[in-house]
Amino acid sequence: MVSPGPIAQPELAPFRIEPRFVGRVWGYLDLHPWYDRTVEPGGEPIGEVWLTGDDCLAVTGAHAGQKLGELFEQMPAALLGAGVPAQASPLLIKLIFAREKLSVQVHPDDEMARKYGQPRGKTECWYALAAEPGALVAVGLKPGVSLQKVRDGIAAGTLEESLNLLPVSAGEMILVEAGTVHAIWPGSILLETQQNCDITYRMYDYGRGRELHIEKSLEALRFETRAGKVRPRELKDRTILIDGDYFRIERVPVDGSRGSRSLTGEPGAGLAYLFAAAGAGRISGEGIAAVDLPARGIVAVPASSPEFMVEDLGGLDLIRITPNWPQESA
Repeated sequence: MVSPGPIAQPELAPFRIEPRFVGRVWGYLDLHPWYDRTVEPGGEPIGEVWLTGDDCLAVTGAHAGQKLGELFEQMPAALLGAGVPAQASPLLIKLIFAREKLSVQVHPDDEMARKYGQPRGKTECWYALAAEPGALVAVGLKPGVSLQKVRDGIAAGTLEESLNLLPVSAGEMILVEAGTVHAIWPGSILLETQQNCDITYRMYDYGRGRELHIEKSLEALRFETRAGKVRPRELKDRTILIDGDYFRIERVPVDGSRGSRSLTGEPGAGLAYLFAAAGAGRISGEGIAAVDLPARGIVAVPASSPEFMVEDLGGLDLIRITPNWPQESA
């Protein structure tokens, strides 16, 4: 008897995701011109715009109104691809709007996160959409800094003196590997892509009164990581901004219109997100409803998506973000 082949997954068309505006003490009261969003008097400043959070809603397509996390639970193969182990949404993508300095912090790696009952750690990267002259971020510690000096700096409020500061310019990519002490300072707008984990161990918070996690942050700390600026790799049809353990991010020119096959750049592509860093686009195809992609909007392209075209409606700066699987699914 001939055994049946794999069951074909139903097609799932691309759909736009509604962003979530997340309050942070260090954020902005007005996000113009990036988003048409202001905070009511007395409201909490907005510091993050979550583009693919589990609670973000699909706003187009057959599953409009459902949370993204629910869709990954219900149809993991259609979203991720048949060869990927069923799991939650792999990537959290967000924009960071820092009007004040964020806390000095560190994230656990996968091993430490699982030690404390979490499914994964948090490696992330920052792509600078804009940066003022003199904008800085802190990534790692200066050479020769000891664990005792870190402890003393936390206690004395002088931890900044031990931080490795990097100037940041628009278009630069910075990797922040789990275990890297880091901080975002004002002056830049960052597209952050990370493992879908929101664990942050605060080491120092400028007296804001929020909870600190000193012992866990010191446990998570790694003095040597691969963190730092990542040089882009130019190909004929795209620029690879980063290709790391957990994510791959590309800047893909559209030049009028571009077919979905040419977007992937490789066979057997799975889940992808298309983010409009600037300008606007439209996704359409035979048998699927057109999906508008506004500036700073994001569209999920499931692994089972039918073929489509991306049309540049004016000034489209398209960023394609895909998960990388080996370590995440191990």
